[in-house]
Amino acid sequence: MKNKTVIDILKSKNIVIPLYLYKCYAKLNITLEEFVFLMYLCNQGEKIIFNPNIIEEDLGVGIKEVMALISKLTDSKLIDLEVIKNDKNIMEEYISLENFYQKISMLIIDELNNQKENNDSTIFSTIEEEFGRTLSPIEYEIVKAWIDSGISSDLIKEALKEAIFNGVSNLRYIDKILYEWNKKGIKTVSDVENNRTKHKEKKEDKLEVFEYNWLEDDE
Repeated sequence: MKNKTVIDILKSKNIVIPLYLYKCYAKLNITLEEFVFLMYLCNQGEKIIFNPNIIEEDLGVGIKEVMALISKLTDSKLIDLEVIKNDKNIMEEYISLENFYQKISMLIIDELNNQKENNDSTIFSTIEEEFGRTLSPIEYEIVKAWIDSGISSDLIKEALKEAIFNGVSNLRYIDKILYEWNKKGIKTVSDVENNRTKHKEKKEDKLEVFEYNWLEDDE
């Protein structure tokens, strides 16, 4: 499958390629042609009857090339050919993409874990930068305990901002903020912002009641 053929296929066929699959395909050690072929198969639905003639017609490539792609992807353990009895009790050959989906899901999980690790490591340097000093081993363990308990790095950073805003540069104060937020069910930065908005509205309501001139109303 030449590059021009790949472009022609992408222009003529409604092949949907999710962005996360495009980002991961290079890690599968496959060529662009093999990736486009996989995307073609993905767009066929869950049950793909193995019919080289239909694939040849759809993609506009020779039958030998279709068989070569099937062979390469089978050897790469990305697809399987399965013989299954259909509704009419006739044995038919199907293409299974289960291995491909499993590998892609593992790559996505690894990517998410790497992002989390990067975020977690960044929070330590962010705190040290705000405090203007290196964290002590005990302080490092406190931050690690927050992360291990499921508190997101973004929420820790938000608590850090609040502490700095109040002129306090110690982890005990941040720990107290996180504890109070947890009691209120605050789990995300969005929750913090919503809580601040509600608190501000309550203060404004109290102020309006306090400033109301009852004497003038009686007159």
